[in-house]
Amino acid sequence: MAASNTTNTSNRRMRIMDRAEYASKPKPLTFGPDELVKPAVAAMSEMNYGSVMVIDDDRKVIGVVTERDIMKKLVNGALDPSKTKLSEIMTREPRLAKETDDLVDWLRIMSNERFRRLPVVDEDGRIKAVFTQGDFVSYTWPDLMGQAKELAKASVFRNWPLFLIGGGIMLYSLLMIIVVRSI
Repeated sequence: MAASNTTNTSNRRMRIMDRAEYASKPKPLTFGPDELVKPAVAAMSEMNYGSVMVIDDDRKVIGVVTERDIMKKLVNGALDPSKTKLSEIMTREPRLAKETDDLVDWLRIMSNERFRRLPVVDEDGRIKAVFTQGDFVSYTWPDLMGQAKELAKASVFRNWPLFLIGGGIMLYSLLMIIVVRSI
């Protein structure tokens, strides 16, 4: 989806690749489906990553192994990480975003479908990055603050006569308190 040329910020679309951190994101941690869980977990721990992208020989994502997969499928299943292949515990056919997709659309999808890691692929379907809900929060928090500011301004100006009347009554009340106390 291409970015819109409109000047109204509420209608402007931002592609995932338009985010400043997209270019600077570290490369995703990738492993093949036949690789064992133990070295993947060691790499996740060393790099402080919450997931591994399982890719085929053409660098296309065929699965994701998250900390939750390791806990539920490996640990809870009493599997041996030094003998279990990633393909045995990966989440197959994960949702994939294209780098040209709309950022806010994916934020909504991730929230509604309750997943936290989104592999981002190029037009050929090859892994480029992994966005997390934290990446989206860094986008939405300043945007939400800006929207709150605009709503507050709109509310004040739309109800300007009421603010003038209320302000006048408050000012009159304060002046009366001061006058009465000084007598």
